[in-house]
Amino acid sequence: MTIEDIKFVQNFKKITNDAWLKGWHERNGGNITYRLTEEEAVAAKKFINEGSAYTPIGVTVKNLANDYFLVTGSGKFIRNMTVCLEENAGIIKVDEKGENYKIVWGLINGARPTSEITSHLMSHSIKKEKTNGAYRVIMHSHTTNTIALTFVLPLDGKVFTRQLWEMATECPVVFPGGIGIVPWMVPGGAAIAEETGKLMNDHDVVIWAHHGMFCAGESLDLTFGLMDTVEKSAEILVKVLSMGGKKQTITSQNFRDLGKAFKVHISEDYLD
Repeated sequence: MTIEDIKFVQNFKKITNDAWLKGWHERNGGNITYRLTEEEAVAAKKFINEGSAYTPIGVTVKNLANDYFLVTGSGKFIRNMTVCLEENAGIIKVDEKGENYKIVWGLINGARPTSEITSHLMSHSIKKEKTNGAYRVIMHSHTTNTIALTFVLPLDGKVFTRQLWEMATECPVVFPGGIGIVPWMVPGGAAIAEETGKLMNDHDVVIWAHHGMFCAGESLDLTFGLMDTVEKSAEILVKVLSMGGKKQTITSQNFRDLGKAFKVHISEDYLD
């Protein structure tokens, strides 16, 4: 048995391959992190080396102390995760203070975790607190149609939410918390991590203008499905705009009726 025989690792490899096939991860674009359960950490323990040195995270994430994460590597290609996982991904552990991490498996030959690890861990910290530990995944992808829309729509979360909700009936059911927007910022540092984190307090979907999308969720499948739904809605909107715009649409009252039928709270912030 190898670490790649463990179920959570198999799921991680499948999701990275699915994301590659979607066209969301050109070259070394995008990154995915997964917080292990206690049972998964125990299952992986015999493959883990605790002796490596710690590296500063750049922010403090106290509630992630001693947590383990399976992460994609900096400069690594998502399409290669299924070819050789330990070259392209690894498991890291956060220290007791929530200030540093160390590589305990994989990322061999001098590889490092994704350059956006700070944004990931900040978002993990917020979602862990907000969901009482239920959320375990942060996924960042370069979703084509969503990026395109950041050049033509106002960089306003209310505008993006309403426009994308209207493109498919299931959208407000899948992301009832709406969408947050971060204006263009240099990626990889504490500043963009903090701005993303602020929005993650209220949203599971955050769009980085002219860059891509961040999604948070309980599982790899649910997080992938959330991103897929948003991106499909963005694709429909791009097509609608290219055909001259909407002639009819889903109304605010339609959304209220939908929320009632599906027992989903749809915020009036996004309705007329």
